[in-house]
This record gives sequence, C-alpha cells and structure tokens, in this order.
Amino acid sequence: MIAQLEPFHAMAVSSLAHRLAAEGRSIIHMEFGQPSTGAPAAAIAHAHEVLDGDPLGYWESQALKVRIARHYRERDGVEIDPSRIVLTCGASPALVMALSLIGGPGARVAFARPGYVAYRNNARALFMEPVEVPCGPDRRYQLDAAALAALDPAPDAVILASPANPTGTVIAPDELARIADVCRARGIRLIADEIYHGITFEGPAHSVLQVMPDALVVNSFSKYFSMPGWRLGWLVVPEDLAAQARARMGNLFLTPPVISQKAALVAFDCTDELDGYVATYARNRDLMLAALPDLGLSRIAPPDGAFYIYADVGHLTRDSLGFAMRLLRDTGVTIAPGIDFDPVEGHRFIRISFAVATPLVEEAIARMKPWFAAQPLLEA
Repeated sequence: MIAQLEPFHAMAVSSLAHRLAAEGRSIIHMEFGQPSTGAPAAAIAHAHEVLDGDPLGYWESQALKVRIARHYRERDGVEIDPSRIVLTCGASPALVMALSLIGGPGARVAFARPGYVAYRNNARALFMEPVEVPCGPDRRYQLDAAALAALDPAPDAVILASPANPTGTVIAPDELARIADVCRARGIRLIADEIYHGITFEGPAHSVLQVMPDALVVNSFSKYFSMPGWRLGWLVVPEDLAAQARARMGNLFLTPPVISQKAALVAFDCTDELDGYVATYARNRDLMLAALPDLGLSRIAPPDGAFYIYADVGHLTRDSLGFAMRLLRDTGVTIAPGIDFDPVEGHRFIRISFAVATPLVEEAIARMKPWFAAQPLLEA
C-alpha cells in the first residue's frame, strides 16, 4: 500500500511562473519561503578553498555539532551535549527522522491548522495519523496548551512551529511552558520546528528546549543563515533517542553535504551580515503591513517572525489556487495558495513571502494594488 499525498500546490504556481519568465515576462517570486540573499560572503569564500583542497568524502563535522551546542548555550541559555545533535540534509529529513522516532504506523501527530504542508504529508507518508487542530486568528493561528489538553485521546506527538509557517506568529514563553507541562502530564512527545529562529521582529523567539529539555528540535541553515540550496540542517534529540537518530541518518541519508558543513561553521561568525538580512525582512514586513489596507486585506495576524503574510481573501475568492494563478498571469507576482497550509479553510487564504529584495516588494505592491482593487467582491 502506498500512502496518498496531496501535492505542494505552490509548486504548480512556481512552475507556471518559470514558464512565463521563459517567455519574457517579469516575475516576482513571493511563493516560496526562501531568502533571496546568498550565503554569507565568508562562508562562500571558505567553500571555494575547500573545493580546491578537500576530496569531500562522507563526513560529519564534530566541530559543527560543538558550534551548534554553543549556539544554544549563548542564545537560549541551555546546555546541549553535542552527541544529541544529528546533522541532516536540511530540515526536511530532520522532520522525517523526528517523526520516525516517536512511533510507527498509526501514531497520532497533532499540529496547528494552518500549518506547514509537510507536517501533514510526512505524517501520512509514514502511515501516521495527522491530528490537525483548527487555530484561527483569535489564537493567532497557534496551538495552545488548552487545545492540546482537550485532545481525546492524547496524541503520541505534537509539532510546534514558532515562528510559524505560514503565519509568522510566535508562541509566548509562558504558553510554551504550559504546553510543555501538558506534554509531560499526558506523555506526548514534543517536536519543535525552529527553522525561523533568528528571524523575529518583536524580540527573540524562545526555544522549546528552555522549557522541555527532552524535546526533539528541527532546525536548518536555510532561513536565518540564508543557505537553502546548501541542504544542511540538524535535529536535536533526547538522550534516549540519540542512537536511533544516528542510525536513521546513517542508513537513510549517509551524511549531509561536506562542503555545506564546512561553510556553515564559518557562517556562524557572520552575524553582522546575517542580521542585516533580517533588517531587510523587517523593512519588507513594514511595507507589506502598510500596503494591506490598500489591497483590502484586513484579516491577518501580523507576523512576529519569519517572512510571511497569511491573509484572508474570502471576500474575493473561494479558490485560493485559482486566485494565485490569476494574480500571476495578470501581474507577474507569485504567491502561495492557502490550501497548502489548511485543507479545510485554506481555499480562502493566501500566503505572501516578503523574503525578496526590498525593491521587488515595492514593485509587487505597485502591481498588486490596482489588481486587487479591480477584483469583484463575493456575495456573503
């Protein structure tokens, strides 16, 4: 039996965008959550040196694991033994590994709806049962302790994302602590997706490790470190799962790209450059928030972090994929349809990524304003 997965619909939007670009159209890519900036300059320079003198065989960098552990100590005030850190080929394999460690077929995995499309689809691919908890704007689209405590029966695991995709909202520290208490009381494994840590606008996001040291934590060099194409991430696991996590990485993926590991070690010391990228995202966020009234988009939860606007367009459409395709064809601006993140209500939502250069955000707004103004309102 093969698990049946829904496609990532933003891929279809992106494919059309690339076809239109090949025809000479001007396209602004705001459909994916990837920085438009490159890796830090010093990391790239070091990668060139490595290519000239290293055979790049299978290798896992102990120095990088030690540096990641130091990162948690300096940023979050938590001590992580490097043996609990498994380097992965990006956050996606780390998520697959985390899910495979908490149970087998039939295990129940809870997470907020709307949420990242891979939570649902990876759980299904592993023949687990996704338990999607509806979280509306009154909860800022985030799962809270009360909702987790109300699930009956208790799920085997819960996935938290803070800042979240597609909304950019952050779970407050006291709520994180309450969620951890519920997990301990009910025997729920906690998986935290923290790939947007470092990209926040209202103060730092808190790691779940501060309130639940035995959580599984997924992270990546793709977002804050601006290295999505280098395919490097990590998974922090509790002591009791460390051996199995290493076994899974070795058997399923061997090692992450060696050149990426070497460059990442340098990237950790490029904070001025990387924080400059975050300052750009903050400017882009302000531009988008200021433009939303002119677009007629008032039903959002302002993002605390990441680089997304998740907006209700239910007054204009009940087909977010078709809406995204029309916007692309008419204006050259690509966005993601909400159905990727919420199979129930996502037909009336869109996600706009503002991870592109600021002039492109300004141009996208200029293109979208007259287009949105011309859209007919749906009857209530």
